[in-house]
Amino acid sequence: MELACLDLEGVLIPEIWIAFAEETGIDELKATTRDVPDYDVLMKQRLRILDEHGLTLPQIQATISRLAPLDGASEFIDWLRERFQVVILSDTFYDFAEPLMKQLGHPTLLCHKLEVDDNGRITDYTLRQKDPKRQSVRAFQLLNYRVIAAGDSYNDTTMLTQAESGILFHSPQNVIDEFPQFPAVHTFEDLKKQFLKASQRNLTL
Repeated sequence: MELACLDLEGVLIPEIWIAFAEETGIDELKATTRDVPDYDVLMKQRLRILDEHGLTLPQIQATISRLAPLDGASEFIDWLRERFQVVILSDTFYDFAEPLMKQLGHPTLLCHKLEVDDNGRITDYTLRQKDPKRQSVRAFQLLNYRVIAAGDSYNDTTMLTQAESGILFHSPQNVIDEFPQFPAVHTFEDLKKQFLKASQRNLTL
C-alpha cells in the first residue's frame, strides 16, 4: 500500500504567518521554514514578536478565517485520495488549521499544539516529537506503507529523505538548490505526474 504525505502551508494553503504579517504590518513575522531551517529558533522568534506587540491567538485565528486553500489544492487532494491514502504532516498547529482543513474536506492532519493562557496569549508550543515529519514517515514504513512525500521547505527535507520518493513543490530557489536530489515542480498538474511517476502501481491521471 502506498501513502501520500504532504506538507500543508505553502503546498495546500497559504503561509499563515505571512498572511498575519501582512495584516499586522509586522515584516518580521514573514519568516517561515523556507528562511529559517531551525524550527525552534523560528517559533521562539515568532512568540517574542507576538509578545512585544500584544498579539493573541484569536487575532491570528481571525486572519485564518479569511484564508482559502491555494487555487487547485482542493481538487488535487480529491484526485490524490482516489489513488493513495493521504496524510498531512505539518508544523502548523491544530489551533490554526481547522478552518482550512474543513475547506479541504478534512484530510488526516498530524501537527502540533499551542499553549495559550486565559487571555488568548500564546505562551508556548508543544511538538508531537523531535523531527516529527521524518518520524511519522518512518512509523508508516514500519507498518509496511511505501511513502511518497511532498513539501516546500527546509523542515520538509528530512521527511522527503526518509520517504521512498520525495518531491519539492512550490519551493523557493534556495531550497531547490540545496536539495537537487529531489524533483522540483510548481503546479498541481506537474505534482500529479510526479506522484504517478513515483508510484509502483499502474496509475493514470
